[in-house]
Amino acid sequence: MDWKLVLTIIQLLTCLFLVSVVLLQSGKRSGLSGAIAGGADTFMSKQKATTWDGRLAKMTKWVGLAFVVLTLALNLI
Repeated sequence: MDWKLVLTIIQLLTCLFLVSVVLLQSGKRSGLSGAIAGGADTFMSKQKATTWDGRLAKMTKWVGLAFVVLTLALNLI
């Protein structure tokens, strides 16, 4: 079996998963209301890791890292 073909298929699946995870995240812009009520936002940011958006943000980091590693591995082969 050709390793380059296997890594290319895994990279394609990783790319599709990364795009879907990024699209599932909610928008981060809060506009003027975020500037006015910024003090209350710090408490909510502490609880962010347990929310769905927090999990998606962590998944984005790890899947993005896997995509970069796969890209470098394919480039070296």
